[in-house]
Amino acid sequence: MRKLETLTTTELSAWIQQAKLQAYQGQVTERIPQLAVANSDWFAVHIYCASGEDFSVGDTACLFPLMSAIKPFLLLYLLEHLGAKTVFEWVGVEPSLLRFNSLEQLLADDRRPRNPMINSGAITLADKLPGDNAGDRTQRLCDWLNQLAGSQLKLDEVMLASVRSAASQINQAITENLAQAGYVKNPEIALDTYEQICCLSGRVEDLALLGKLLACESKLIAPQHRRIVNALMFTCGMYEASFQYALEIGLPMKSGISGTLVAVVPHQGGIACYSPPLDNAGNSPGAIAFVKALSSGLGLSIFGG
Repeated sequence: MRKLETLTTTELSAWIQQAKLQAYQGQVTERIPQLAVANSDWFAVHIYCASGEDFSVGDTACLFPLMSAIKPFLLLYLLEHLGAKTVFEWVGVEPSLLRFNSLEQLLADDRRPRNPMINSGAITLADKLPGDNAGDRTQRLCDWLNQLAGSQLKLDEVMLASVRSAASQINQAITENLAQAGYVKNPEIALDTYEQICCLSGRVEDLALLGKLLACESKLIAPQHRRIVNALMFTCGMYEASFQYALEIGLPMKSGISGTLVAVVPHQGGIACYSPPLDNAGNSPGAIAFVKALSSGLGLSIFGG
């Protein structure tokens, strides 16, 4: 096992070139018009090491919404502000067997969200954020993350308008069922908040800083809360494919349908990759291929090299 900071530029370039070939197996999502205009050739990587080293390669100036990659940090915020006992009264910790937006899974589970990394869980937690309205809640979460991580996230209003124009009937149905079951108090604000926090946007560097926040000890974050978030990313962060990548890569990871992927190397640093084409599970094959090569090449799996 090598330290993340010992990565060489030669290795980095080679692994990115390999990963780019895998990216062509996916397709840019068409569900949200503003996401559909992304260039399938874009590929960006940023790595922040605990030692202070950092690596940045590719189309790093690209701005993108975090989409579901925000979910671990929504969970972290509520763990820090409300505590684990309260948070897990609302959501479970089991991996989902079906897609991230499966209404069928929610109904099979008596309308209790399986975990915070799928839509039902994140909509439920969005309902619990402090603030009178969705905009206030989103801004509080954004400011908190930027202050802690040193990131420069901000709400992408154009992306939000696009998300609203392509209103998800599935997310609406999920929210209504959560409200009927008592897990969501204000369904309209909950769904609006969820859509807004998914439209918090930044560059690959910002996502890597968030990953580093989960990787490194800090007086600002309770260690048990970091452990909880990392564990749930490991078991649930890649949806129904989480088991596969736990085996193949061995790192906590979270994806988003914009083509984002954040990976955590505990005690060593945060890895972020942006590659817009997606596979059938809603994950970026290019980003996954890169993190897989990196983990294998350096022996980064949490289970040892």
